Amino acid sequence: MPRHDPVPRRPVPPRPDPHGPARGYEDAAYAWARYKRLMRWMATIAFGTAAASLFYLWASGQPMRLHMVIAVFAGVALTVLVGTGLMGLVFLSSRSGHDEDAAHGGQDEH
Repeated sequence: MPRHDPVPRRPVPPRPDPHGPARGYEDAAYAWARYKRLMRWMATIAFGTAAASLFYLWASGQPMRLHMVIAVFAGVALTVLVGTGLMGLVFLSSRSGHDEDAAHGGQDEH
């Protein structure tokens, strides 16, 4: 019985500019790694900002209850994390090729 040739995979073209548009699985992995690295930095900045806001409130001389400390810390940190996380997902979608897939209705270009 004759054997059919396997369907060749589309070659992933090399990307000369690491910040250029993403194509292929390798670029998606690179985009995810970059997003995770960005979010680690943003978590550090978010917690630092929350600590700085608590220091500012403490320096004002007003009494601070535990509930206020928790609310300020969580509010500031989560606001920064959600904002940067959503904006990072916009760039991740663009760099990993999901935007091109959505623009073509999930169909391959021929």
